[in-house]
This record gives sequence, C-alpha cells and structure tokens, in this order.
Amino acid sequence: MKKRGILLMNLGSPDSTSVKDVRKYLNEFLMDERVIDVPYLLRVLLVKGIIVTFRAPKSAKAYASIWTDEGSPLIVLTKQLQAALQEQVEEPVEICMRYGTPSPKAAYDKLMKEHPGLEEVILVPMYPHYAMSSYETAVEYAKLQHKEGNYPFKLDIVPPYYEEPNYLHALAESIRPYLEQEFDHILFSYHGVPERHIFKGDCTGTHCLKVANCCEVASPAHAQCYRHQCWVTTKKVTEILGLPEGKWSMSFQSRLGRDEWLKPYTAKRFEEMPGEGIKKLVVACPAFISDCLETLEEIAEEGKEEFLHAGGEEFVMIPCLNVHPEWVRTLKTYVKSEK
Repeated sequence: MKKRGILLMNLGSPDSTSVKDVRKYLNEFLMDERVIDVPYLLRVLLVKGIIVTFRAPKSAKAYASIWTDEGSPLIVLTKQLQAALQEQVEEPVEICMRYGTPSPKAAYDKLMKEHPGLEEVILVPMYPHYAMSSYETAVEYAKLQHKEGNYPFKLDIVPPYYEEPNYLHALAESIRPYLEQEFDHILFSYHGVPERHIFKGDCTGTHCLKVANCCEVASPAHAQCYRHQCWVTTKKVTEILGLPEGKWSMSFQSRLGRDEWLKPYTAKRFEEMPGEGIKKLVVACPAFISDCLETLEEIAEEGKEEFLHAGGEEFVMIPCLNVHPEWVRTLKTYVKSEK
C-alpha cells in the first residue's frame, strides 16, 4: 500500500479583519487571472487602482461581523473538517488555501517533514462544481507548487463531485432538517460567475447560454460548465428531498462589477419573492463547502435584511456542509477510492 497523505484545499481568508490584511488578501484573490480574466495591465489598474481601494474597508467591516474568537470561520471550519476526517482515516490530513495561508507548498513541506517517504498526496478541492475561478484555479495552483517544489510524491486530484451520489446524499441530509418547519420556498443560491466564463469553458462554442434549456440538453460542454453542474446538483437534491416543482428555485450571488453574470441574481430575488407570495424562505448555498463571508454575511445578514425589508416574514439560511457527519463519511470514500 502506498504511503499517502490527504490535502483539503479551500478558498482562503485574510489573516485578520484589519484593512491592511484584507487589502493584501483581496489583491492576491482579484489579481488571479482566472478570477478577473482581463489583460494584466488592465487587471492591475482595475484591482489595485480601483476595486481594492474602495472594497478593502467595506470588506474589513464585513469580515469583522462574522469573525470568531478562533479567527476566520472558513479557516476554523476547514481545520475542524481536517480533524473530523483524521479520526476516520489512517493517512495524515493537512489543509491549504488557494489564497492566503497556509499555501499548498507549506502543506506539502509539512507532510514531507512529518512523513518521510511519502509517495502520494490526494488533493480534495472544496469546490463541488467546475469553474475557472474556483476549482480550476485552485487545482492549477496546487499543481504548479507541486511542480516547482520538485516533490517526490505523486499528486492525485479528486474531480468535481457535483453529481456524485455520496455528496448529493450528504447535501440532502444537511438540508432535510430545515424543511421540517413550515416554509414557502427553498432557494439554492450559488456563487455567481461572469457569463463570459461560461462561454470560455464551452468547448463546442455553440452550446452554453446559446441553446434553449442548454443545461438540460446533453453536450460535451457540460464537463466544464459551472451553470450546468449547479443545475444538476439542485435538480438531484430536490429529487432526493421530494420537493415539488414550484417549491424551489436557484440563483447566483456575489456579483462583482457591471458585467453580465449568471442570472437570476440572488439579491434581486430576495427583493422580489415577498411580492410573489413567498413569505417564509429557506436558503441553501451548495457552491460552498464551508461557511464563509459569502454565506454568513452576504446571505445570513444582508440577504435576510433585504428579504424582510421587502415584506418577507421568515428567513432561514441552512449552514454549509462544514463538518456534517455524512460529508465526513463522503470525503472518506473519495480518499479510499483513489487507492
């Protein structure tokens, strides 16, 4: 049996809620060419000259509203997941982040130091769906640092698991208890991406956002289509939960800039739903494995305020998978299947 290690890779977080640390984090994040995919000089002008200058103080305030005594919720929850999985497997489990710390290199070095003779590391991205600005950039960054470090071990990567049965079961079971209460509607809110990212990922050049009901019509483009994969997750989970048509819908959040992003926009739906008779709303955020700024502040705080202000009466955000026992068991199957 190979001597193996496991690496859980998440998005990352600022080191603190200070404007300085948030500015550093945002610069690294938004200067990623797979996040803001424009020529380098224009990206520098946009990110460092405009976006971060105005966004850092606001983001620092937002982070402060969700920060815990232990630190960033995303980092804390990822460490808790690491500990929970470590109880289930013999292989050493480490964590790393795409932005901020710890980096993949730091995790590789720690694994090598503590476990000499390591032959294989299984990388598990905390992104169920493929998108160039999430799964792809995380994987390519981990691969780059593995190559630059000339490490002796093989790097195996768990592919997107948006329709994998164990993941779908874990997600459904994490949602199920919140549907036992009376509710009018459940909204599946996914992190948004610019429409141009969808076009770029379409290997056919003629399918995504061009064919009617493109997510439901079979195409090779679906292998890298974030929108399709979000639709599949939503459809399959609602089937597992036995939710009828009309009782659920999906939307996209966290829009940045003025470009056209995937629609409908979550924030707009929060404003519209009460007028449609939806007074008791439940929200799930399946694009995120760990609760973070985009769920705890953007949805649970801002989203709730928007919905109630528009005439809503009850608003419940379902926690992400985090350290749900079924999710930990699912991760164990991913790791074991790589042998």
